[in-house]
Amino acid sequence: MERLFSYGTLQQENVQLETFGRKLRGSADVLIGYQLSEIRIIDPQVIQTSGKEFHPILKYTGDFSDEVRGTVFEISAKELAQSDAYEVDAYQRVAAKLKSGTEAWVYAEAN
Repeated sequence: MERLFSYGTLQQENVQLETFGRKLRGSADVLIGYQLSEIRIIDPQVIQTSGKEFHPILKYTGDFSDEVRGTVFEISAKELAQSDAYEVDAYQRVAAKLKSGTEAWVYAEAN
């Protein structure tokens, strides 16, 4: 199983059902060293799925006082690939250690 930390639209039940075909179960956690920003989505399929034109995006700061709250989900490798397909090019998947000590994938700003 893979662990995926979500702070945005992947926490929405409708996005989970559309992306994975099921509702995910997860637990609250915190990502350290990042701040939330926002980007405008232009992909019509992603906008239709999420119902939102603007999505949150993580920006790495490296500052341990910066924290982003979210949910960590356990998903299959196939579901991780489905998640990659949902995210637009502005995001890149990176490994991170959460406040709980859990290692998880996160989608952060690509640059």
